[in-house]
Amino acid sequence: MEQNIQQPSAVRPTRAIRQSTGTTAEVISEQGYSVYSLKNDAVSLSVVPALGAKVISLKDLRTGREWMWHPDGGLKLFANQSHDDFSKSPLAGLDECLPTIAPCVWRGRQLPDHGELWSMPWEVDEKAWAQCHLKTHIRLRLSPFEFTRTVELRRNVVHLNYELKNLSNAEEHYLWAMHPLLRIESGDRVELPESVSNSMNKKNWHEPLFSAAPDNGSLKTFARPIREGRAAVKDGTGRNRLEFIWDAAENDTLGLWLTRGGWHGHHHFAVEPANAADDSLATAIARGEGGHVPGLGTITWSVQMRVGSDL
Repeated sequence: MEQNIQQPSAVRPTRAIRQSTGTTAEVISEQGYSVYSLKNDAVSLSVVPALGAKVISLKDLRTGREWMWHPDGGLKLFANQSHDDFSKSPLAGLDECLPTIAPCVWRGRQLPDHGELWSMPWEVDEKAWAQCHLKTHIRLRLSPFEFTRTVELRRNVVHLNYELKNLSNAEEHYLWAMHPLLRIESGDRVELPESVSNSMNKKNWHEPLFSAAPDNGSLKTFARPIREGRAAVKDGTGRNRLEFIWDAAENDTLGLWLTRGGWHGHHHFAVEPANAADDSLATAIARGEGGHVPGLGTITWSVQMRVGSDL
């Protein structure tokens, strides 16, 4: 499907807001889009609410390491239609996948590639932003859900708190996966708890990512059910490290994705906390996996991204 490049609306950069904790919040313009930035002495984070609340940058300011990936040729921001192929998106940084990852039909709904969230503009809670909290929400077009994510920066840890509200009277099912496309550099390795590593297959994930050569040039695998929600990427020196931490009781799956040219010629890596070991909502539910929300109910969960060593 052809991508639909839309013209962004006018951007009004705002004066920086500084919290007593040392976090600064600022809205800047990037290629005509409003980019909401949180920054302190250790970490900077940039999000584009109009483009699926995509995290386009996560940088360790102490080492200079940028963790978020984008295709060669520079960052290009543009909007998509809801049923576009994800490969035709900006492919920059971190998206949220819900209620499916692979396109499928569920309850008569034609659910798009990588879900409904990444291709839609999200709304910003300005009251929360005034407190240096980036709270964004969206009402899905096809599925009866309202999805909210609140991002806070505390020292070197990014806290992401999620809320999923069912707007219908009937129980609804969903898949969720965090989808951060990460840069890989020479010496980078995956760090997993032993219990998680032992349940992985198809690849020794302790090999250096930069030199890995998966079959067909790309690979995705899952560990489920996991008891420890933790996974990290670190370089050979130990100076650069990005750790994902979550409650395995809330989301009992870890997906790992690596492409070394096998997917549209790209080279990147993803650590994906998730709630099912399948990318299709229809398949996962048939296997007894995935999540559910009672009619008119709400569920919450959280993930932390720890950048580098503790302060």
